[in-house]
Amino acid sequence: MESVFDDTYYMKKALQEAEEAFDKDEIPVGAVIVIKDRIIARAHNLTELLNDVTAHAEMQAITAAANFLGGKYLRDCTLYVTLEPCQMCAGALYWSQISRVVYGASDPKRGCKAMGTQLHPKTTLIGGVLADDCEQLLKLFFMQKRNLN
Repeated sequence: MESVFDDTYYMKKALQEAEEAFDKDEIPVGAVIVIKDRIIARAHNLTELLNDVTAHAEMQAITAAANFLGGKYLRDCTLYVTLEPCQMCAGALYWSQISRVVYGASDPKRGCKAMGTQLHPKTTLIGGVLADDCEQLLKLFFMQKRNLN
């Protein structure tokens, strides 16, 4: 019997976080961190609210997961994030030693792959999960931003 808790399931949870960011007029990126089929952290971009360029969804999720686990390493955890991590977030993920990173939409200009940022050697990177849904939310956000200015 196949588990309902697959990458698509958790990416939908990350998308819910991205929608929350959208509603707060934040760039709609959402993230969840999972260990053993349990979500231990949920986060979305808070850069505008906190007036902090480092308040990306991934950074918020890493901190929440580390607090939950009581340690800085996220071994055996998977991060689901709606947009490919940037160089800053990939660096933090490297140091967290997270086991897997699964993202939705690619970021060909500022994503970790385009920037050549290395993840931890034991981290698996998987892209393209619900990419169209993740991309559409981002496109809608920036289209609305352009129309307001």
